[in-house]
Amino acid sequence: MELRDNIKALGLSPNHIFQQVKDAVAEDLMGGEDITSVATISESQVSTADFVARKAGIISGLHVAAAVLEYCGINHYEVLVDEGAKVEAGKVLITAQGNTRKLLLAERTALNFLTHLSGISTTTNKWVQAVAGTKCLVRDSRKTTPGLRSLEKFAVRMGGGTNHRISLSTEGLIKDNHILASGGITSAFKSLKDKFPGKAIEIEVDSLDQLTEAVKAGAQLVLLDNMTPEQCKAAVSQVSGKCKLEASGGITLENAKAYADTGVDFIAIGALTHSAPALDIGLDFRKGK
Repeated sequence: MELRDNIKALGLSPNHIFQQVKDAVAEDLMGGEDITSVATISESQVSTADFVARKAGIISGLHVAAAVLEYCGINHYEVLVDEGAKVEAGKVLITAQGNTRKLLLAERTALNFLTHLSGISTTTNKWVQAVAGTKCLVRDSRKTTPGLRSLEKFAVRMGGGTNHRISLSTEGLIKDNHILASGGITSAFKSLKDKFPGKAIEIEVDSLDQLTEAVKAGAQLVLLDNMTPEQCKAAVSQVSGKCKLEASGGITLENAKAYADTGVDFIAIGALTHSAPALDIGLDFRKGK
């Protein structure tokens, strides 16, 4: 129960994670067995192994890796750093001891989760550092890997970022296609507000004229789509605190500070989840153990 309690404390669902682990291991075995380990390693052999960061970064997914270990029958392990920890190359993250075949079964699935999520945290932190000293927060999007959204958004938080809506049902976001299909910003906002009065609503605009209409309609948050820093600065001046503003599109690590300096409240970065490179982490067996 301790691992499940720890996962809950992180704001994640233990049942969801263990199901993902079960599916991932099943995918690795494809109904068979690890033929290499079965052929080369005795059924009774025991080993000790360490998950080691081979590059510096921000770590997340440790408890998912632990869930893989437990699912594969490795119950003697220790998580040595906290979720969201900044580590240097060579840092041991988890140490585990148990049946060698089971350790090898767990290895790739645990590393797949750990390297992917740590890569997102590390990438997110680079964006957070890029806008340091401003009030602007870095937010993710729904551009996530199918089935991994809750974990990827967790990894964003561990990197210092902020989550946008987790699903289509949690908040409303009126985008350009909604505006076209429903007849305009004002009508779309009113319809959504009337049908779901308790939900937060964001409106996407691509011009300052649309921004005027969105604010007049009652939007509390407006997404400035593919606007330049100069246009974002004008938008901040135009709304004069009447609503929060989020910039999205055309933002890079190189120009993120320029956008943040305009006074927008958020920058939305899909690349946090859809383009983050995996952090190099490996599993090293200890010699003679």
